[in-house]
Amino acid sequence: MSDEPVAYRQSRFRTPAGAAEVLLVRHGESEPARPDRPFPLVDGHGDPELAPEGREQAERVARRLAAERVDAVYVTTLRRTAQTAAPLAARLGLAPVVEPGLREVHLGEWEGGLFRRMVAEGHPAARRMTAEERWDAIPGAEPAAAFSGRVRDALARLAAAHPDGRIVVVTHAGVIAEALAQATGSRPFAFLGADNGSVSHLVLTGARWVLRRFNDTAHLEPGFTTTATLPT
Repeated sequence: MSDEPVAYRQSRFRTPAGAAEVLLVRHGESEPARPDRPFPLVDGHGDPELAPEGREQAERVARRLAAERVDAVYVTTLRRTAQTAAPLAARLGLAPVVEPGLREVHLGEWEGGLFRRMVAEGHPAARRMTAEERWDAIPGAEPAAAFSGRVRDALARLAAAHPDGRIVVVTHAGVIAEALAQATGSRPFAFLGADNGSVSHLVLTGARWVLRRFNDTAHLEPGFTTTATLPT
């Protein structure tokens, strides 16, 4: 029998059996909003294309994640997510799957690019939205409970479809903020502001959601090596 004293080392996080790892990628930067040229609408949602900067971000996301084990790539109904996912999907040989439940929060009367102007100009409803952390402070916007429910239902459905798997979901800033707020029990807008092309990492089980990483942008920095992979 050893006389060595018992020692308890710190341990690393281990993904629970049956859990799904979800890499939430915010789409690349989209084209600027212009008062004389509103964005086209898809089911009432503004649908701008990626800006040239956004296409470069999409390529950098692809270089970052191409070395990862990825079982599926999901996008939303809005083309900026499909355009962001395209370089990665091509490298992985996967066809992106559309998940409508993870489309951006509906901005009511401020769709088509008007939201950016109202925020920039400090409209009273925009200030109330920020102060109260409620999208539905915007006239006609999606109710908070409805948005929260559809994001949770969509992610739970994807997690159930990929036990012990890892998926990439290219989605939107509002959706990422909502998902991470639900995982952590934080304020609704605590995680609002994920950068374009960033990666956030959730581990989902039926009983618990765990946030592992928020707004990872290492791949967007100059000098990033394409051999780097995400920490496990």
